[in-house]
Amino acid sequence: MTMVFVVMFCPGLKRFFANRTHQTRVGMCLSPDETLISGVVQGSGIGPVSFLIYVDDLAKLLECYGIVVKLFADDVKVYLEIVNTVDADNLQCALDLIAEWAEGWQLSVSVSKCNVLTIGKPPVSRKYYISDTELPPLTQCRDLGVVITSDLSSSNHIQQITAKAHQRANNILRCFVSGNTSLLVRAFLVYVRPVLEYNSVVWSPHLIQDITRIEKVQRHFTKRLRGLRNLSYAERLTKLGLPSLELRRLQLDLIYCYKIVFGLVKLNCADFFEFSTVSNTRGHAYKLYKPRCSKGRINFFSSRVINVWNSLPDTVSFVSFNAFKRSIVTVDFSNFLKCF
Repeated sequence: MTMVFVVMFCPGLKRFFANRTHQTRVGMCLSPDETLISGVVQGSGIGPVSFLIYVDDLAKLLECYGIVVKLFADDVKVYLEIVNTVDADNLQCALDLIAEWAEGWQLSVSVSKCNVLTIGKPPVSRKYYISDTELPPLTQCRDLGVVITSDLSSSNHIQQITAKAHQRANNILRCFVSGNTSLLVRAFLVYVRPVLEYNSVVWSPHLIQDITRIEKVQRHFTKRLRGLRNLSYAERLTKLGLPSLELRRLQLDLIYCYKIVFGLVKLNCADFFEFSTVSNTRGHAYKLYKPRCSKGRINFFSSRVINVWNSLPDTVSFVSFNAFKRSIVTVDFSNFLKCF
């Protein structure tokens, strides 16, 4: 069936991409038709798939150097553990290969947007180049919306997202003519809270100052709502039916842990967790083993979530994903919260 699919599909792709033209409009004027000799049709359903097929062989080429490559649309991220000069040379060879591959397939590399981020103390001091242009070393960079620093601290990312969230929260209170509390809270949940929770599994903070900084966004917003100024933060949340942001992040950790354990995401569970072999303890049947880890890794998702996961009571349902999400809302996690 695969062979029949390929035979029937390829002529269709050829007709889809062949003899395409484009024009540029400026006001009411149109430029002459120009024939497209490369690229995919933007906005089409087959466009993203076609581009992935186009760049798929790049990952396979880099595998021969032992380089890990991550592709997201036209963005390429390569990384390697550098132990000695051989590893550094392999990384430079991979960068040279990317430049040669891009030139051969008529894709220009935006060298000005490329940089090097070193995690930890490098054992080898080395400069890296793409097309004879030195890549600048940075102490932090943004990767798919998350600020990654050389010490893997989340403080810089939290500082940026809280500034953005405060701005949005203030705009809601200034721009909405209605003072209806339910309407303003709904706007907060739609436009502000996602900014504070995007990819929180990756950067969820453990420092009290960072946890407090995030919580202040919701704390200040609820305090400015009509009739709630004189109530404490806990009373305001109870009256509005809102959980704290710290509790929300803990629940999101558990939800993602469930997805990994039960295979709802394309991640190898063994890369994150190991099931506990002890069966005579109370609680659920999906407890995880917590190995010893370094001080730096103890706050990573795969380590920090284990104690909370193993403490889930019998009232939590593992029958389905939706049942799990509904049941953890009723669990008291106050022992695992640092600031609230």
